[in-house]
Amino acid sequence: MQRRHFLAALPVCAAPWVHAQGRSLTPLKFTLDFRVTGQTAPFFLAQQKGYYRDEGLDVSLDVGSGSVASITRIASGAYQLGLGDISSLIEFNAQNAGAPRVQAVYQYYNRAPFVIIGRKDRGVTTDFQSLKGKKVAAAAVESTRRAWPMVARNKQLPVDLFSWSTTEFSARDNVMVRGDVDAATYFHDSALSLFARIKPEELSILRYTDAGVQLYGNAILASTGLIAEKPEVVAAFLRATNRAIVESFANPAAAIAATRQREPILDEKLELARWAITAQYVGAADTQSHGLGDFSKRLLEQQVDSVVETFALKSQSSADALFNRSMLPAKAARMLKA
Repeated sequence: MQRRHFLAALPVCAAPWVHAQGRSLTPLKFTLDFRVTGQTAPFFLAQQKGYYRDEGLDVSLDVGSGSVASITRIASGAYQLGLGDISSLIEFNAQNAGAPRVQAVYQYYNRAPFVIIGRKDRGVTTDFQSLKGKKVAAAAVESTRRAWPMVARNKQLPVDLFSWSTTEFSARDNVMVRGDVDAATYFHDSALSLFARIKPEELSILRYTDAGVQLYGNAILASTGLIAEKPEVVAAFLRATNRAIVESFANPAAAIAATRQREPILDEKLELARWAITAQYVGAADTQSHGLGDFSKRLLEQQVDSVVETFALKSQSSADALFNRSMLPAKAARMLKA
């Protein structure tokens, strides 16, 4: 996919250093985990409103092709920062021995938005047991599919309760609409395209969180090289992004408008509905105690144990090796108003 830069708030400049208000800006390359949607609206709001520039940064936001690709991009040095799944980072570190090359620095999805969505006319309810004997569509290496054994273990269900139908992301809605399958895996906020074709009241949403699977989802990741050499740059990026996340909760329309400047074909109503779902996972209940971006060490350690067991990993990272919270903005700045 062709890389595009959103420069609405910045002057075009061919040099690696640009200047604003008499000072040089530090260039940073940030990779999204997927395409541009309302799920990542705060990043575009921060750019459109000049929050990165105010922190002395010239940030490019590029589309991605999944969490594993984001982690690999950062580990290789092609990008300094990105958005990627914590479970994928646990697996990556286990498969790449030695000092970690990538660490989480800000927890974006405070809970992974993993769901299975089923058709009520096929007998699927909000009880996971109702999936027995059904056919469920999912991409081959998709995170929600890979985490299913955790749900099965928590609910004391057989892992082979249903059969998988391996389906590309782009075809998932189609097989649901045609009735080729009874259900499909989704990031909850990625299911808006399905809701546009099948009435939500005709669907059942089975949330992994309701099964007691408390996983952290996508986090802002940074290369350990950047963290070691320029922690102040990472801290500046997090301040600007956190400022925009808080504002996105207060004024979602402004965040979606900024995102549409980058991707004009987006449907404003659809993306506002998408952000409303995303916000439930970004601002999950425990952020009321520790604020946005932070994590519970106990929960992260439990996630490491679950991922190691489920993915049959031969080694595991400590919570401290996975997540570096030293550059988080002040707690007061990360608290959402009730």
